Amino acid sequence: MIVFHGSDHIVETPAFNGSKRTNDYGYGFYLTEHEALAREWACADGNDGFVNRYELDAEGLRILRLNAPEYTLLNWLAILAHHRSYWQKGSIAEEAKRYLQEHFFIDPKPYDIIIGYRADDSYFTFAQDFVSNAISYRKLSKAMHLGTLGEQIVLKSKRSFRRIRFLDAEIATAGIYYEKKSERDRQARRAYRDMKTDADSADALFMLDIMREEIKNDDPRLR
Repeated sequence: MIVFHGSDHIVETPAFNGSKRTNDYGYGFYLTEHEALAREWACADGNDGFVNRYELDAEGLRILRLNAPEYTLLNWLAILAHHRSYWQKGSIAEEAKRYLQEHFFIDPKPYDIIIGYRADDSYFTFAQDFVSNAISYRKLSKAMHLGTLGEQIVLKSKRSFRRIRFLDAEIATAGIYYEKKSERDRQARRAYRDMKTDADSADALFMLDIMREEIKNDDPRLR
């Protein structure tokens, strides 16, 4: 497959474990199949960047697809909570984070690649609102599709790093793509504010319900 990486510099040889541990899925090389998204990520700080293009041979690699039917948003959220350094302190959020780790965390070590949502800006806020019991599971599910977030592909193992080949790189202009990224985030936040005020049904599932009822990954209400 052809994949892209947005950066402030050209990356011909991705460095194994060269990213931050506090990224969504920890150490790894973060990619997307969507060139336009990579251009936006390249200009995330408001300056011009580069979109790097690669060929990735994933044949035979062990891939964790977090949006596959056997997983739920809580599996994604548990991995996110494991790696991201900032979460609300105290109250229900800390207890919720522990519950997610105990019952929904998937150890990424056996996998070469992880594919899942990117918790970009507003989307991390949506996740935190759910963990602090401010929104229902249904609203979190809807929120993750606001602003056409897209998926990211993360190379996790040395084996996967040997399967990627640099093709070329182009400049991504901040005057175009930083504004596109900002507008995507603004649209998502506006839609989220509108959705957040919608009334939930009587059987809406909140983080407190999940903990009190000791809900696990096989519960049909999470589908």
